[in-house]
Amino acid sequence: MAQSDLIIKLIRSAADSDQTAFRKVAEDLISEETRKGHRILAERMRKALNPSYNGNKGSQSNGHGLKPQGELFYEITPERELGSLLLPPGVEEQIRELVEEQHRSELLHSYNLRARHRLLFAGPPGNGKTALAEALAYELMYPLIVIRYESLIGSYLGETSGRLKKILEYACTRRCVLFFDEFETLGKERGDTRETGEIKRIVSSLLLQTDLLPDYVVFVAASNHPELLDRAVWRRFQVRIELPLPTHRQLCALIDAVSERCETKLGYSTETIAKALRGASYSEAEQFCLDIARRAALSNQSADARQITGRKLKQWRARLRPSG
Repeated sequence: MAQSDLIIKLIRSAADSDQTAFRKVAEDLISEETRKGHRILAERMRKALNPSYNGNKGSQSNGHGLKPQGELFYEITPERELGSLLLPPGVEEQIRELVEEQHRSELLHSYNLRARHRLLFAGPPGNGKTALAEALAYELMYPLIVIRYESLIGSYLGETSGRLKKILEYACTRRCVLFFDEFETLGKERGDTRETGEIKRIVSSLLLQTDLLPDYVVFVAASNHPELLDRAVWRRFQVRIELPLPTHRQLCALIDAVSERCETKLGYSTETIAKALRGASYSEAEQFCLDIARRAALSNQSADARQITGRKLKQWRARLRPSG
């Protein structure tokens, strides 16, 4: 049965309050999406229909649907929504525009246009590059493929380029978000005289292969040191997003969000804590608040964790910092 007919039947059964018919039609829709290869959408539909459904039951998954695929990459079922992230102004709009282009790519193709599909996320560690890649995959309803550098980088001539080609060929078999973290490892400036000829060959191979990617493969690179990237690599990215350290206001929003989520009253004003955490990354600030919440839960002080927060602030000021 055509999908449009199934949708009409679904609406009719809901309007008639026929739960049995509604569930049957919903299951048919899920089967149809699974048949089309829209696995992420089918999984989310199953969860909506059966809240207790666990799609990873009996599998060798880890974390939130993270499954090793051979030696070269992991495939993740994304669970982080874009609206849950604290982002710099304009970033969410850019991501949603790209999502719309992907979802309406056939219309763009009719105008001889292609959906944008190559993105660069840059900024210090711990400020949401990986989280944003996952949220992008969630909004697209694509699986997130995460590259494993420990297996990708080979010691023999041409080995890395061959493995890279294998990953990209696999990605081209489906709609997906292909995520390269610490991209400067692969995309280094070829003019750097300290680098070997092998690195230069890898960069050249990478440029050639990414140019051949279809627009339904969303290529996301994240870099802590974008200044190290080859200039030709820079030109390949259609969307470039900087994710800097959080501002004071963003730190306040993060602290309030973690406090509310963990049902822990920190005992100090949000402004005071944010001021003490100035210069911290999102990840560091979140871990600081979670440390307080854990200790408060274990000592039954979630209603007033002032003592714990005070102790953690002292530990924060005395923490080990990176040199330089």
